[in-house]
Amino acid sequence: MKKSLLVFLVIFGMVLVPTVGFAASPWTEKTTCWDKAVGKLDFGLKNLLGGWTALFTEPYHHHANVGDVFTGIGSGLYRSLSYTLGGAIHAVTFPIPLDIPIQDNGVNLE
Repeated sequence: MKKSLLVFLVIFGMVLVPTVGFAASPWTEKTTCWDKAVGKLDFGLKNLLGGWTALFTEPYHHHANVGDVFTGIGSGLYRSLSYTLGGAIHAVTFPIPLDIPIQDNGVNLE
């Protein structure tokens, strides 16, 4: 039990530490507390359920823009993990208006 908690905390820290310099999440611009909670839940579910798409979109964008698929694969693995974990954190803590920014504001499904 203690080892799994330690592993979780290490992974959580690896995802959280690089996000310190990111911009605020889009739901933070809402005015009322209810709108912020609904926006945070929406943002969290979108990233939780759509985070895996970065496994495919990142290598494609890196190949199209830079010409390097292998860097895109690594970026896709990192972003899919950070989007999914960040989305889970946002979805679970949606009643609390505390923002933990996700890289590039998370998944872009448009």
